[in-house]
Amino acid sequence: MSPIVVTGTDTGVGKTVFAAALTAALGARYWKPVQSGLDEGGDTSEVARLARLPPERIVPEAWRLRTPVSPHLAAEIDGVKIDPEALAPPQSDGPLVIEGAGGLLVPLNRRALTIDLFARWGFPVALVARTGLGTINHTLLSLEALASRRVAVLGVAFVGDANDDSIATIAAFSGAKVLGRLPRLDPLTPDALRAAFAAAFDLADFRS
Repeated sequence: MSPIVVTGTDTGVGKTVFAAALTAALGARYWKPVQSGLDEGGDTSEVARLARLPPERIVPEAWRLRTPVSPHLAAEIDGVKIDPEALAPPQSDGPLVIEGAGGLLVPLNRRALTIDLFARWGFPVALVARTGLGTINHTLLSLEALASRRVAVLGVAFVGDANDDSIATIAAFSGAKVLGRLPRLDPLTPDALRAAFAAAFDLADFRS
């Protein structure tokens, strides 16, 4: 199967939690090409914990940046330069989940956006969105951006409390498939996440 790119409508929408759940469910390898904010921890370590990934199923980040800001600025602070052309997905004999940094229009450097990288790769995208206020606007804008670059979209995965009207409105205006919804989990444990994903999502949607 093709690698799957997991991206979000914004920062903090639950993208990493969803990526962990999908990685575990598919028995996939995980790769986050660009990680900023290592001073506050890192998404790769959180995915490894939540998906119970052994080291051999984690592909090391190409760029590891300390400051929790946009990758282009974090790289400048660290005195390095991100070269999107050098970012090539690793070869994998099984499923691969690739998690983007922040939202689609997050800059990787002063000339390239994250979405430009996804368009060049041509892998299908699972878009993660919150269910709270503002999600209709953010999600429809993100879907339009993906469509304008002809990026295939598997559908939208929602994270948060139930909000049936917002979800239905997004589906009606965009035509995008609703993949499912992860509820808020407290405590957020590997077992709770695995059970919630299995109850809300159909793996067939990710294996096409």
